[in-house]
Amino acid sequence: MAFAKLLRPVLTATLLALVTACGASTAPDVSASPSSSSGAAKRHRSANPQPVSASMPDVLGGNAGRAYEQMSSEMDMTFKDASGQGRPVDDPADWKICNSHPGPYQQITDYPVVFDVLKVSENCEDTTSK
Repeated sequence: MAFAKLLRPVLTATLLALVTACGASTAPDVSASPSSSSGAAKRHRSANPQPVSASMPDVLGGNAGRAYEQMSSEMDMTFKDASGQGRPVDDPADWKICNSHPGPYQQITDYPVVFDVLKVSENCEDTTSK
């Protein structure tokens, strides 16, 4: 646990450096913690959600669990089942990202950031999401 506390500032600094390298300014340093929600979307809220001045990275086709780990300390995010079946996204590591709102390289100006996801074994081209 102590190791994780020591590692968090390093990961945050790395994420901020990546965002800054993309031409965006740094984001406020807020902690995220999962909260329970009903329905298919799993929402991860930061303690003090505020719009950030950052660009959405291109995470399409990537693992939702990794995206959560990389971005959770910086933003409020929701994972939504893109199949239209309303399945809960309890473990983002079991899902892949098919779409994001805002889209890749677009400015993040509002919360939550929404990721449309499917199970890793499913094909994003077959989605019924909007």
